Amino acid sequence: MNIDIIGEKDGYILRRAQKEDAENYYQQNYNPLDPEVARLTGCKPSFTHDEVVNFFLSCIDDVDRCDFLIVSPDGKIIGESVINEIDWELRSANFRIGIFHSYACGNGIGTWATRMVCGFAFEKLHLHRLELDVFSFNPRAEKAYLNAGFKREGVLRDAVKDGDKYADDILMAILEDEWKALKQ
Repeated sequence: MNIDIIGEKDGYILRRAQKEDAENYYQQNYNPLDPEVARLTGCKPSFTHDEVVNFFLSCIDDVDRCDFLIVSPDGKIIGESVINEIDWELRSANFRIGIFHSYACGNGIGTWATRMVCGFAFEKLHLHRLELDVFSFNPRAEKAYLNAGFKREGVLRDAVKDGDKYADDILMAILEDEWKALKQ
């Protein structure tokens, strides 16, 4: 197994992002960005080529983050998972994941990738805490996080908007001891 590959399942590969991936990452996911992906992740609806590629390249060199790509059996980049905002003293970080194509949703790939990245965070980076937030209008993502061992820690009520309506921002985390207990 390649050292940059951290998991394989049903032909899908989860691996570290490389500089050489920048163009495919943009072309396969942001040209154009699926409007539902933008809604569920809270990002703006479109990005320029240079915005995406330059940001992607800057992430590769950032020592306070680890970026992973989810690659489908046909070799296309269909998603990403990221450990970012690493606080090495607290051994804490933020987690996020995005599946960019609806055909890849609902078959457990997100839960699998989340578990694999949690394993990397706790076993390779020796983190103590991994946290995230998810919008209340994204119940499928919340379910995947719960299935991967994250626990709800709080709710920021009416903290985001979904169109014209307010929605909650749900705070979740998993601790290293909880991860170890899940592994057994």
